[in-house]
Amino acid sequence: MTKTKLFIILFFLGLGSQQSYSQNYKFKTSGFSVLEKNEKGKWGKWSDLGLVNILVSLDTNKDRIVIYSQAIQLFEIIDYQPTEENDTDIVYSFTCKDNNGEDCTLSIITRKKQDNRKQLYVNYENRIIVYNIFNM
Repeated sequence: MTKTKLFIILFFLGLGSQQSYSQNYKFKTSGFSVLEKNEKGKWGKWSDLGLVNILVSLDTNKDRIVIYSQAIQLFEIIDYQPTEENDTDIVYSFTCKDNNGEDCTLSIITRKKQDNRKQLYVNYENRIIVYNIFNM
C-alpha cells in the first residue's frame, strides 16, 4: 500500500514539474503579394507588391496564427510540420484551418542568402498570399 502511495505522489510531482515551452512570436509586415490560379487551373503572375504594416502573431500555446489585417485572418494550427532547411532557406510550416474552415498551409521562410529576410506564405489550393515580415 505504501509503494502505491509513493508511486502516486512521485507521479504527480513529476507531472507538476513539467514545463511548458510554448511561445508567442510577433511579426510586422512590410508588404504583400498574391498569386492566383486561373480558370484553367494554371498559376498566373504575382500581383505588384502592396505596402502594408500589420501585426502577425504565432501563438504556439493556443495553436494559432493571427494576421491582424483589416479583416482579421485567424488560422488554427492542426499540425506542426517538420522544419526544412537547405543552403538557401529555413522553412517552418503549419497545416491550418482558417476562420472559414478552409484548409491551408502557412510557412515562415527565412531566406539565408538574403540577409535572413523572412516571408510568411499562406497557401490555399487556388491562391497564395505572401507577406514580407520582420521580427518585433
